Amino acid sequence: MGISDVAVAQSGNLRDGLFGRRAPDGRQFTAPPVARYVSEDGVGFVLDRSQKRPLLKFDNSPEVWALHPQPAPRGDVIYKNDLGEPVLRATRLGGVTVFTERRPDGSAAALAGGGTPLRLPALGPQALLEKLAQASARASRAARRLIPFDAEATPASSALIADAAIVTSEAVVRMSRTPRSRSLLDRIRRVRLVEGRRAGAEITNGTLLIMVAPQQGLAGRPSSERIVAVANTPGDH
Repeated sequence: MGISDVAVAQSGNLRDGLFGRRAPDGRQFTAPPVARYVSEDGVGFVLDRSQKRPLLKFDNSPEVWALHPQPAPRGDVIYKNDLGEPVLRATRLGGVTVFTERRPDGSAAALAGGGTPLRLPALGPQALLEKLAQASARASRAARRLIPFDAEATPASSALIADAAIVTSEAVVRMSRTPRSRSLLDRIRRVRLVEGRRAGAEITNGTLLIMVAPQQGLAGRPSSERIVAVANTPGDH
């Protein structure tokens, strides 16, 4: 996948943010583990590399993306989502490219400063019920009919299940935006969120089942992209 000339020509700040840099006396500067970037078309996002899995959150979305960093030619690093699709690319020359739905071919991004670490907040039973109700209301508005959300949660999984509910509602909103994808919503009558051994999603008899793995943190639930892909797969599975 190509990188725009603008991305390759970004300032040393980009190289510092992703790879660090050396001082004239040879000392290594440590790149900020959490940093905010802004693309050339104004899309802002936070990249959090302070955890085992890099996390990314766009300013205009509630979803946090758990990324898989993979080496690429010429010493580049490509950060991919749970479908293996590129979300971010960083080059050894200092270029950073972010890939979005609006700019699938990529948009150059520049380091804009520090950011706040992306963490799951502690959540009690009442707060979880409120999050499920909010997710159901948002999904129901998008689908123009009731889509109830329910969950089987423990204290260890409550925060992740709440986050997964919000991400699921985001997937429903995305599917509602065009006539073609809106037809996918006919397959979803309700949403159920449960703990599992690994993150996943499936549709059976009108129920969208979302599995979360609390031990994996924010990487332990499917992304909205994966949920939309599941809805796109013919037949119940």
